[in-house]
Amino acid sequence: MQKKSWYILISIAAAVALIGSVWCWQYKKVAVNEAPLPPVVTDEYRPVINPADFSTTITNSYFTLPVGKKMMYEEQTADGLEKIEIEIEPGTRNIMGVETLIYRDKVYLEGVLVEDTMDYLAQDKEGNVWYFGEDVNNYENGRLQDHAGSWIAGTNGAQPGIWIKAAHVVGDSYRQEYYKGEAEDMRDVVAVDQTVSTKYATYTDCVKMYDWTPLDPNSREHKYYCPGVGALVLNENAETGERAELTQIVLP
Repeated sequence: MQKKSWYILISIAAAVALIGSVWCWQYKKVAVNEAPLPPVVTDEYRPVINPADFSTTITNSYFTLPVGKKMMYEEQTADGLEKIEIEIEPGTRNIMGVETLIYRDKVYLEGVLVEDTMDYLAQDKEGNVWYFGEDVNNYENGRLQDHAGSWIAGTNGAQPGIWIKAAHVVGDSYRQEYYKGEAEDMRDVVAVDQTVSTKYATYTDCVKMYDWTPLDPNSREHKYYCPGVGALVLNENAETGERAELTQIVLP
């Protein structure tokens, strides 16, 4: 009788242990499943593009781009003085049925050309400026090396994004481009009604953006756009603090 009771007690203890372990496993499973997950980049981004809604006349007050407009920037980097020259060139390029203007961007390091890029932009009927791709020429020691960074909307799954919106709401977030694994820049609106001072001038009513990409956690920038000049006036690296400032603007 005592031996049988001993077996019964062991069986009960084993059952309790089993139930407890199952309960803990279920609890952990639920806890893991209910934990917040980071944003996931999917292939579901497919903006609807109606060519009739777009124009090469870009009048967005924070990013006004008449043909012939030139903007110059300077930045002191760890590698030396970097100068950036931007010009809105005549001519257009048709992408996904949309006529886009050419935003020519040249980067010089210590006087030597290191990058020459043509960005393709168009404005929708709401005043948002869309980005339809870029052709990139990368140089080393004055010689063309490659075209890394190039992408064109509608080719190989690449999709256009919004370069800058017409209206800015703090907390808003949107894609600037989408070419999976290659070009996935994002933009968040951080603040409005900002005052920004550079060596060139002081600007008011500016909007502060936070630009980032899931492809490179170390690529984070704060950019300030101001209606006084209709352009970017300051680009500050959120990691190093290096600042690319507008130094000159020439209107056509």
